[in-house]
Amino acid sequence: MTTLFIHVTALTMDGDFSVLRDGFVAVSGTDISYVGAGRPAGEFDRIIDCTGKVMMPGLVNAHTHLPMTLLRGYGGGHDLQHWLNDWIFPAEAGLDGRAVAAGAALGLAEMIASGITCVADMYDWTGSIATQVLASGISANLSIGSTCFCDPADFDPETFRDCALQRAVTEEWHNAGGGQIRVDASIHGEYTSSAPLWEWMADYARAHGLGMHVHVSETEAEHRACLARHGLTPIGTLDRYGVWDVRALAAHCVYTTPEDWALMARKGVACVHNPWSNLKLASGVAPIPAMLAAGVNVALGTDGVASHNSTDLFADLKLAAVLHNGVGRDPSAMTARTALEMATVNGARALGRHTGRIAPGYTADLILLDFEAPNLFPCHDIAENVAFSAHGSNVVMNMARGTVIYQNGTYLTLDVDKIRDEVRRYALPLIFG
Repeated sequence: MTTLFIHVTALTMDGDFSVLRDGFVAVSGTDISYVGAGRPAGEFDRIIDCTGKVMMPGLVNAHTHLPMTLLRGYGGGHDLQHWLNDWIFPAEAGLDGRAVAAGAALGLAEMIASGITCVADMYDWTGSIATQVLASGISANLSIGSTCFCDPADFDPETFRDCALQRAVTEEWHNAGGGQIRVDASIHGEYTSSAPLWEWMADYARAHGLGMHVHVSETEAEHRACLARHGLTPIGTLDRYGVWDVRALAAHCVYTTPEDWALMARKGVACVHNPWSNLKLASGVAPIPAMLAAGVNVALGTDGVASHNSTDLFADLKLAAVLHNGVGRDPSAMTARTALEMATVNGARALGRHTGRIAPGYTADLILLDFEAPNLFPCHDIAENVAFSAHGSNVVMNMARGTVIYQNGTYLTLDVDKIRDEVRRYALPLIFG
């Protein structure tokens, strides 16, 4: 399938942050084949007129828990530990694979409609999630979020549940759909596991060419408890066991230190900033400008819907673009360009994906925003409008891997009525009775 976009105004997200005006973008198969001012030669299967719209790379949600759409708004008004232990974990104990699939499908539908084309997801029942991802058309790095509460002396990777799951998920799903799905190794967090699991997971990731996905220093209590246990921060502790020796995502990083940032920059560990979730749970504000200055790659994530209430990454993009200016009392602490890079090219780099830019050879993950919408009109600066004014509801087209999967309010890969019915009739009664 070939597609030609005409009359394109595009934030290309290239190194010069250039804007293509009234140009052309061609797609062949899963990749962008041409970007330029003149019409490319040849015939195309489909032509899409972009008049009145702005094209940009699809958004990359670099940390989420897709099935937690089932718990939207549940247990609000608590800090992270009480929220998890008293509300979320008991509710999740009632899940099965079918319910997880329903929640994941609902999350994917919401993400697709708001311009997300690639995610990094951490959750159990990974096979159920993978099936929904393949059907949806977006790309996903999937991980389990392994925990280990047993006595470290009793840890046996041959019989331990999460090691067996990691092996099985990797063998069945890694690179499924021609790379649409990739499996990452994962540790839920330092505080929910112990050294034998860290070492095994790090070795497994290296041996199988996988990335790593970990919650890090999300709360002050978590960070301080790790220092008391090990004399090191979570970043430093996990480094001793080789956890950061592969491409890695460190979600949250609210209480990380300059020493942590230096290690992350040196080893290429990406911080995933989740500003909305961190504020809703009163966890704090990650020191993002300082991390960027230290050379850390910073991506953007929504976290789970239960702690965010939506998957609209434009909300996090906007919040990230203003939060740090206010905290630092510096209007240049976070620019529109920096926030947009976090949501696109930085996220792509964090996930090891060749996407996040509009350039030949990149994966054709492209979205169109309606710039005739009242909240985006008039436009004096495209980047300013996208970063500070846009909502997910402004997305009128989502192309993932060269296929249009959403257009003008219509889903082309998902049956949303069926998904809602499955959530309403099966998943919610299973959890809540």
